[in-house]
Amino acid sequence: MKTQKSKTDPDMLPEYDFSGKKGVRGKYYDAYQQGHAVRVRQEDGTVITHCFTLEDGAVLLTPDVREYFPDSESVNRALRGLIALVPHKVV
Repeated sequence: MKTQKSKTDPDMLPEYDFSGKKGVRGKYYDAYQQGHAVRVRQEDGTVITHCFTLEDGAVLLTPDVREYFPDSESVNRALRGLIALVPHKVV
């Protein structure tokens, strides 16, 4: 039989009570795709900002698709197979 966790954590301060609140999945997904910055505060008071964006040509796979493609080579192999099925248009 599983033991149930106590609803109140003795180490948790009262201002961190999140009961009755729900998280929203994907709330910041679109903004994250555009890039994001992380600010790291140093002990001496300075702040270092690291900016993260997807590299040109990078594609972000959703978790359900990622199950089938563990690495970039498997993605490329599958896409090359699909490209071979598409008739080439003469320009």
